[in-house]
Amino acid sequence: MVLRFDARDVSGFKLLFSLAIMYGLMSFVVHSVIYTKFIKPLGIDAPLDRFSEARAVEHVRVLSHDIGNRQEGHPGLREAAEYIKAQLERMKERAGSNIRIEIEENVVSGSFAMLFLGHGISFDYRNLTNILMRISSIDSKHSDPSVLVNAHFDTTLGSPGAADCGSCVASLLEIARIIIDSGWVPPRPIILLFNGAEESFLLGANGFMRTHKWRDSIGAFINVEATGTGGLDVVCQSGPGSWPSYVYAQSAIYPMANSAAQDIFPVIPGDTDYRMFSQDYGSIPGLDIIFLFGGYHYHASSDTVDRLLPGSMQARGDNLYSMVKAFAESSKLKNDHERESLGDAHDYNDEQAVFFDYLTWFMIFYSRRIALMLHSIPIAIFLIMPFLLRMMNYGLYCCFVTLYDFVKGMILHATGIMLAIIFPVIFSILRLLFSSYGMNWFANPYLAFLMFTPISLIGLLIPRTVFRVLPLSQDVSILKTSKEALSDEARFWGAFGFYALLTLAYLLAGFTGGFLTFFASASMLLAWISFYLSINFCGHQSVRSTVFYVIPLIPCLTHSVYFGGALVQFFIEKIGMMGSLPPPYGFYIPDIAIAATVGIATGWSLGPLISICGNWLARSSILQFLLHLGVIAWALSSQFFPYSTDAPKRVILQHSFLTADANQIVDSSYDVAVVDSNSILFLLKHAPEVAKELHIGPEFSFETANMSSQRTFMVCNIYYHACQDTLTKFT
Repeated sequence: MVLRFDARDVSGFKLLFSLAIMYGLMSFVVHSVIYTKFIKPLGIDAPLDRFSEARAVEHVRVLSHDIGNRQEGHPGLREAAEYIKAQLERMKERAGSNIRIEIEENVVSGSFAMLFLGHGISFDYRNLTNILMRISSIDSKHSDPSVLVNAHFDTTLGSPGAADCGSCVASLLEIARIIIDSGWVPPRPIILLFNGAEESFLLGANGFMRTHKWRDSIGAFINVEATGTGGLDVVCQSGPGSWPSYVYAQSAIYPMANSAAQDIFPVIPGDTDYRMFSQDYGSIPGLDIIFLFGGYHYHASSDTVDRLLPGSMQARGDNLYSMVKAFAESSKLKNDHERESLGDAHDYNDEQAVFFDYLTWFMIFYSRRIALMLHSIPIAIFLIMPFLLRMMNYGLYCCFVTLYDFVKGMILHATGIMLAIIFPVIFSILRLLFSSYGMNWFANPYLAFLMFTPISLIGLLIPRTVFRVLPLSQDVSILKTSKEALSDEARFWGAFGFYALLTLAYLLAGFTGGFLTFFASASMLLAWISFYLSINFCGHQSVRSTVFYVIPLIPCLTHSVYFGGALVQFFIEKIGMMGSLPPPYGFYIPDIAIAATVGIATGWSLGPLISICGNWLARSSILQFLLHLGVIAWALSSQFFPYSTDAPKRVILQHSFLTADANQIVDSSYDVAVVDSNSILFLLKHAPEVAKELHIGPEFSFETANMSSQRTFMVCNIYYHACQDTLTKFT
């Protein structure tokens, strides 16, 4: 078959390849930002008044390598507590005379009930150890409002916990050292809480909040956590009110926060100590800051010190020290009694603000009151624009007809966005019908983008291909303008209206992530002005005028790639531990979820371009090329194994006991489970040594195996927070 291209095809391919290069450069920058490759860690000989990642890593090495596992009941937990306390005592010895250092080993006991993933759970705990350090000026009082910084030193079962949360403890130890060695005397007390029981349902923080004498003095807190080995250290929760996020925006050296994360975090099956400080046992203003990436090793035996992503702890430490100083020096820092007396008159009760960082370079912050005004502007412009364009020369009727065409453009753009999500999902299902295993992209996330992005782009372009010229309600003879120009106008303002409507919907729903669509709609306005001006000397049907449209959108598109790419990478890393539904449908769920997420990211990153660039991209030759590219990526991905040393498959072996009461064991068994869609059969086929160790022959099948109850498994392994795949029982 001979492909014949006309001049517009050639121009379309030139634009496509130019955009591919542009997005490739954006992706390179975003990848460097996400994995903190632009941050240079300071060495062991760094100035004493600077945070040093190298010094902090030495603490991580002791905790994760020399001590190792640190679960309740394991001797490593006690060793870790002694190590932390010894380090703090050494710092106390060299503290100046104008500073007071108080160190406590606090043993807590108690009981409480909580709601977790829709289940009511009751706890009774005894003799758990927290280590505390309080740093204050020599003339401070115990009632002075203080700043709490919290990190846990226990680990989940079987994990050395270098990142989660040896890195957090090491960061706090280095912060304590800086305060003492730099000579800075905090104007308000700083409390460092090293709690010994977070993994066992936040027991250490609960014990502190229920029993400790310093709890009522806390005016703000920072909870430091890790759900991976580094990368972006994102503010995932903040509040109550907007003050904590405002302090962060003003003080963070490398801002890594966006209010959309607070819309997403509640749907993630997990919790942190933030809950104890800000929700369940206090209403203290605070921040929940979490390492997001490197999640392949989260709660795993591979969470070792050599897996820590360079630069991540440096960024965290620099941010943390700056935030601690900002909170301690803030006039709004109040203890519990002062907050209660101020009540509604204080900023603590403000609604959540809108904020986001731009590639960690700077941060934009504005209150919800400003958002109510600002985020209403795009929809107002959309509704007013037909009247501004037509009222003076053509009358009221023409204005309403123009608005009707704009709505048509909005519907077509929304259809394209939906198809950009649906097409990759269909493609992923078709791929699995011809594949023996799923999740080929798990160890190589770029495969997900290679497979699904071209197919998603086809979905975006389909409405433009079907309707080369928008079915207009306006009378071309009256307006004396070409159908193509009116179609482009309606498509642009329809796309603009789509993002404006989403911005308004975010606002009315009470979410704070509307900045994403607001940024898109504001950038599209600038791009339209640039495009409109360029038409005068480039012409309407010119690639050069299209370039003038693209250039003002680059900052917005880069941010969309940043947000969308981070979202896809986070889900890919976490999907290996999220469990699965039983076969056969459970086999498809991870691929469908990632395909849909890539589709959303593609629609978000490319959507603002389509109304104008679609003139050149919605060509049958380009659609065929994109389809072939997706199929080639599909074939290429089938050559990749889903797992690697850096992205291992999680397998759980547990010894389960069924009891009638505290003293009577009714039954016991060894249970094996996997926690992703590639089942036990996949494991036995590709790891025959496992089958040999468990004495499983080639005749094994789910039909004849002894299956464990999901309920029993979840009770024993509630850390995993998800319905697991079918379990195979070996008694």
